[in-house]
Amino acid sequence: MKRISIAIDGPAAAGKSTIAKLVAKNLNYTYIDTGAMYRCVAFYAIKKKVNFEDEEGISKLLKEIDIQMLPDGTIHLNQEDVTSFIRENEVSMGASVVSKYQSVRDFLVAKQRQMAQGGGVILDGRDIGTVVLKDAELKIYQIASIECRAMRRHKENIERGIVSDLEAIKEEIAMRDEQDMNRQISPLKKADDAVEIDTSDMTLDQVVARVMNLVSQRV
Repeated sequence: MKRISIAIDGPAAAGKSTIAKLVAKNLNYTYIDTGAMYRCVAFYAIKKKVNFEDEEGISKLLKEIDIQMLPDGTIHLNQEDVTSFIRENEVSMGASVVSKYQSVRDFLVAKQRQMAQGGGVILDGRDIGTVVLKDAELKIYQIASIECRAMRRHKENIERGIVSDLEAIKEEIAMRDEQDMNRQISPLKKADDAVEIDTSDMTLDQVVARVMNLVSQRV
C-alpha cells in the first residue's frame, strides 16, 4: 500500500497531536510533533536564561540544540528527556514567540522535511500544509471552539498533576490564536486544499475514523 504524507494544522489545543498519534499508530506511520520542536527551543531559552523576545539571542542558541523524537513517543533535547517539561504554560507561550523568528523556522522546517522524506509520516503544527509539506497527499485543518479546547487542556493538566485555572487557559488560548494567526512569518491558516474538521462535538474515535476514511480515499 502506498505510504503518504499527512499534514494536520490547526490552532492550539485543538487535539491535533492526539489525533495524529492515534492515526499514526493505526497506519504504522511515524508521528512528528513539530510543535514540540518549537517548545524545545523555548524550553532551552528558559534554561539558558535568554529572553523570548531576544531574536538574536534565540538564533545563537540553535547551534547548541539537538532534538530527537524517539519511537516510544518521548522527546529528547540534547540527550535529556524533556517530554513533560515542554508542556508547561510558560513553554507554550514561549514557543509561540520563538516560532515568529525566521532563523528558528528555517532551522526546524529543514529538520521536519528531512524527517518526512519517503512518506509514511504524520506531521502536525500551524503551517505544515501551507509551508513545511506543501505537497502532502492529505491535508487536514482541525479546529474546535475555545471553550472546548480550554476544557481539554485543563483536563490534560489535571492528569499531569499541573495546577491550572480554566479561565486563565481560555485567555492563553485566545492570545495564542491571535499570535499564531497574525504573525508575519508562516501564520496559521487553512491550506486551500485542506479538509476542515471541527472536533468540538466529536469523540476521539469519530475524529480518527474521519481521518482514516480520508486516508483510504488517497491511497
